[in-house]
Amino acid sequence: MRGWRIVVVAALATTLAVSGCGTPQKHEQAVADLVAQADAAPTPRLDWAPCQEKSLSRLHCATATVPVDYAHPDGPTLGLALVRQPATDQSRRIGTLFTAAGGPGGSGIHWAGQGEMFPGEIARRFDVVTFDQRGVGRSSPVRCFADPAAEQRFWAGTHIPPANAEQEAAQARLSREFSAGCAATSGALLPHLTTVDAARDLDLLRRAVGDRRLTYEGGSYASYLGEVYGAIFGDRVRALSLSSMVDPDAYTSDTRAEVAVAAEGTDEVLSEFFRLCAQAGQSRCAFADASKPPADPIGQIRSDQKASGGEDLRARDNALLDRLRQGPIAVGEGERARSVAYDDVVSPHTLMLYDPEKGWPALAQLLAELERGPAGNPEVVGKILDANAVPPGFLDSYTAISCADNTFPRDPDQWPAMARGLGIDGATLSAFWLYLRQPCASWPLPQGGYPQRYVGPWILRSDVPALLFNNRFDPVTPLTAARKAQEALVNARLVVIEGGYGHDTTVDCTRRLQERYLVDQQLPAPGATCKADQAPFAE
Repeated sequence: MRGWRIVVVAALATTLAVSGCGTPQKHEQAVADLVAQADAAPTPRLDWAPCQEKSLSRLHCATATVPVDYAHPDGPTLGLALVRQPATDQSRRIGTLFTAAGGPGGSGIHWAGQGEMFPGEIARRFDVVTFDQRGVGRSSPVRCFADPAAEQRFWAGTHIPPANAEQEAAQARLSREFSAGCAATSGALLPHLTTVDAARDLDLLRRAVGDRRLTYEGGSYASYLGEVYGAIFGDRVRALSLSSMVDPDAYTSDTRAEVAVAAEGTDEVLSEFFRLCAQAGQSRCAFADASKPPADPIGQIRSDQKASGGEDLRARDNALLDRLRQGPIAVGEGERARSVAYDDVVSPHTLMLYDPEKGWPALAQLLAELERGPAGNPEVVGKILDANAVPPGFLDSYTAISCADNTFPRDPDQWPAMARGLGIDGATLSAFWLYLRQPCASWPLPQGGYPQRYVGPWILRSDVPALLFNNRFDPVTPLTAARKAQEALVNARLVVIEGGYGHDTTVDCTRRLQERYLVDQQLPAPGATCKADQAPFAE
């Protein structure tokens, strides 16, 4: 690994010379201060015991006590909820594999309750530990409302993204209201929710389990947590397996550009969705029958849009979105009818693309029912939309952590112009990703800002390079972001899943490569690729 060390040291010197981080000495001192504050905190004591919840009964649970503010390690504390899947071969146990949920705002414990966290040799050789990050789930969650009823009323009145100028003005007002609510109910916690804080928590957990170096796996936002840990605690890294990559520079310092890249990725995958849907035919993709649109009840589909093919499906979808901007579409008739608004449909256009196995067929069915209008099935539409709903509390945590890490203008009224100026479809896809973080424009910044916030460089100074995975067609962390992340880390190897769709990079090939990397610290050859196990809409 000596060659990697030479490359990393040279790249670090170049990066510091051209970045806004000041002199190398100042940057190194800033990182040293972040590390020293973490090292001054007491090591948490983990009293593992069998979990009591039925979904977690095969696991062990514990709570780690960590400082709220690492600048005052002896001050107030919070508890991090953890679960552990013990190694099945304790005689050959390597150590602990830490894994985290994405989002930000996802619950690692909720994920752990859905089944075995890691199978095969990883399960045999590692204790696998996941947790709810500070501000999330069971770890002092951010709260922005007085009670669940107030939360439900608030979100019922929002439009993300807005469809017209009236809704744009309302969203600006509501974003300010949301920020004020978060400050009122969680104000003491908000200044301490940067990913740097989470990375320092992770280092305390490493110490708590007795590992000299960290073995970590994380995808999506959790890849960013790994990037931050590697940049600050690089000499304490044993292995970083990261997937669905976040570009750390854009995410932290040019978030509008990060949103534009995400929207371009969504648009590219949406085009693939329509192309593959047309190829699959109506028996496997409900929106595929372009030659027989069911009576065109909404009156938006021109005759020249009704030839078969992916381009036609895109045109029909655009017609639906144009119609929804004018007002809701009623699916079904009478008391059973379901009214569907523009923002109800934009969200599935992004989030359902994450999952080609279940989400893609559901999106196709939703579009087909919308196109039928009064002849459509409102129960089917309701089931699909309800399944796509964001869990209660998620957006509280998502927003609080995003606003601590991201860079946005301090004016919610700029959002409409930014949405129209971003990406290749500013009225739809860019707007969705952008408006999720509109509260950041009026967020209650701590006095003096976030002194612990880290903006790079991101070079991983560890003996073993990070292993990165990314699907060729990812709707939110596209391959361009993964290549930027590899470039920023320098000490990293990227494996692309050719023909891979969606946000989950797990296929047989990546399982094997990840296993060899985490267990033996063995990297695939430079330029290695994997192939997807199955294409979308496959029989």
